[in-house]
Amino acid sequence: MSRLVRRFRTLPIRARLSMLVAAAVAFAVAAVSVTCWFIVQGKLYDQLNTDLQRGMRGPGQVEQARTALEYCSKTPQGDGLFRNNYSQLVTESGKVCVFDDSTGTVEVTQSDKNAIKNGDTSRIHFRNGTAADGTEVRVMIRPLGRLVTDTGEIGPHIGLVIAVPLNGTQNTLNDLALILLLVSGIGVIGAGAAGLAVARAGLRPVDKLTEAVEHVARTEDLSIRIPVEQDSEDEIARLSRSFNSMTSSLANSHELQQQLIADAGHELRTPLTSLRTNIELLTRSEETGRPIPETDRKALLASVKAQMTELAALIGDLQELSRSEGQRGERVQMVALEDTVESALRRARLRGPELTITADIQPWFVRGEPSALERAVVNILDNAVKFSPEGGTIEVQLAAGVLTVRDHGPGIPTDEIAHVFDRFWRSPSARALPGSGLGLSIVARTVQQAGGEVTLARAEGGGTVATVRLPGAATPPPEAV
Repeated sequence: MSRLVRRFRTLPIRARLSMLVAAAVAFAVAAVSVTCWFIVQGKLYDQLNTDLQRGMRGPGQVEQARTALEYCSKTPQGDGLFRNNYSQLVTESGKVCVFDDSTGTVEVTQSDKNAIKNGDTSRIHFRNGTAADGTEVRVMIRPLGRLVTDTGEIGPHIGLVIAVPLNGTQNTLNDLALILLLVSGIGVIGAGAAGLAVARAGLRPVDKLTEAVEHVARTEDLSIRIPVEQDSEDEIARLSRSFNSMTSSLANSHELQQQLIADAGHELRTPLTSLRTNIELLTRSEETGRPIPETDRKALLASVKAQMTELAALIGDLQELSRSEGQRGERVQMVALEDTVESALRRARLRGPELTITADIQPWFVRGEPSALERAVVNILDNAVKFSPEGGTIEVQLAAGVLTVRDHGPGIPTDEIAHVFDRFWRSPSARALPGSGLGLSIVARTVQQAGGEVTLARAEGGGTVATVRLPGAATPPPEAV
């Protein structure tokens, strides 16, 4: 059985659906056919029972039957009172008296003797039996009570046994069984064909989906889409929409990946070119024996160090952007945002010692990755430090989950605000300054993953104000205490 189940599971879905439909129809047709056959058999037997009862033409035949039994005790046969194929009288002991017009005798069973001995003349018993010549017959047993002779002598219980052949009835039932079998076979074959047709029609969208998946696997073409009816809400339509959504997401991801690679290559080219030029100058000086002036040599080494630092920062930013959601999810925990802001402020004060940084920090707890949140706050503060004039002021405030960082620099032009969070985007006025153009992109991604939002806008009176809103609470939840 297990082998058959395994083989069934290896069949194509169309074949399995067709077989299941055919099996279900076969079961239903078999149940109906068997029920019909038994109902017809019962009706035919009821008709035979009625015909057998009509063979007894009035109560006077009971007395005639008793007289015949007395006559039977003296002669081997009765005198032809009943016009039936099989007619006989039977005593409670099983003694049989056959009438003259009877075709033969019917085998008497113990149940017949018990019914006759019981003597209940109001009950008539029916059964199927066999005649002495082997013919299948329908038998009626009619108890007649005790035999009472003319002299008043009480004899044994007697009963009348009449039977008719079942040949016609059996032939009818056999013909009916053959017809039902043929109809059932045709029905099962038709159901199998219909199931196959329905399976083909129902699985046609799956075929299209399979072809689309194979096409994507073969060509890596993510632009393919499966047509779906707008009003359709069945499982196939949902699967098709999910596939289209998946390929669209993969296409966007692939496009972003290609763009990231192209932008990263472009950003890496400048520091690498400058680094190679400076190193070639230093190498040529060593090879030719013509020393570079000490001032120029120190400037070259400082430039090399700055470019190495810029490359390291760019690689770190690229690694941050390439991290998957699963890697981030493993490190998410309850974070005291005020501690994160304080740590970022210490780093910002070291990078801008000539600036005045004021802070108003209130407690706020959020769920996120501690290092990513600190990096995001540091990037916002670095932006403020980078664009603040010497001796300027930076104002930092954290209240009710809203972090604002306001500088007093030149501000962002209105037409550039929409691009500040794009990867590798840098304002034309800031391209001479160090940076990769990924800082604010990392900020936006980190804040969105924490369930918040970040905006940059021009501040009244000049400068820029960065606003970060993060969901959380002013007090830590019980599990974080």
